[in-house]
Amino acid sequence: ADYNQLGFNLRSNIFQGGPLESRSLMKDSYTPDIIQKAIRDPKNWHGRRTDELGRWHQKNALNLNLQKALEDKYE
Repeated sequence: ADYNQLGFNLRSNIFQGGPLESRSLMKDSYTPDIIQKAIRDPKNWHGRRTDELGRWHQKNALNLNLQKALEDKYE
């Protein structure tokens, strides 16, 4: 019974899917020149700059991952 009802719903096109053209609130709210200026800078994210301590922690995490990978490889 469930299978027949699902088949009926598919044939009736109840499940039409999403819209063919997507709309964005940002694109509707701002002019195109504002959107082109909104290029994200990886060094300045959410208004915060990546400082020396942040870069050190990134390098330290990469170094720890490398050390662990080398230990796993040569054990």
